Amino acid sequence: MAKLYTTINSGFLKGKKLELPSSATTRSTKAIVKGSFFDSFRDEIRGRVFIEVFGGSGSMAAEALSNGAKMAYAIEKDKDAYTILRRNFSALSENLVAINGDSFKKIDELKSIKDELIIYIDPPFSIRNGFEDVYEKVINLVLKFEDKDVFIVAIEHMSSVEFSQNIGKFSLLKSKRFGTTTLTYYVK
Repeated sequence: MAKLYTTINSGFLKGKKLELPSSATTRSTKAIVKGSFFDSFRDEIRGRVFIEVFGGSGSMAAEALSNGAKMAYAIEKDKDAYTILRRNFSALSENLVAINGDSFKKIDELKSIKDELIIYIDPPFSIRNGFEDVYEKVINLVLKFEDKDVFIVAIEHMSSVEFSQNIGKFSLLKSKRFGTTTLTYYVK
């Protein structure tokens, strides 16, 4: 089977290719969704630490670093996808860190970061069995950061799912729909 790639669209790494993991285990963020996020927050990324939860290829973290993030992390559970993620990051920068493991558990390792954070959460929609309660777990993950220095939390989710106005100390900033996918933003 031929390898599939995505491209970093802006910043100092513009044009660099990232290999995509199998679509059987990960779902890549649509270009229009990725573009909307970075068009909205490109200037705010500079100097902050970016965390991509459910990293896949690491395209969001790599794009964030390319646009001035101080550091960018991506967490991926699937071993094959993680191998690709690590290879993608090692080809680009030492300021891209790939973490292997369950995102809901491994995120705790990043709670000690002192810098202001941007957290991008893109959980599996219906790709993996056992993720029926994924959005409840996402809410609990966000709550782990309510006492941390967080600039924004972005959650990519199925448009059929609605999140509440508040998650702990975080308040809904806006939601933007892209067909079956919606990006919902929370700030303190």
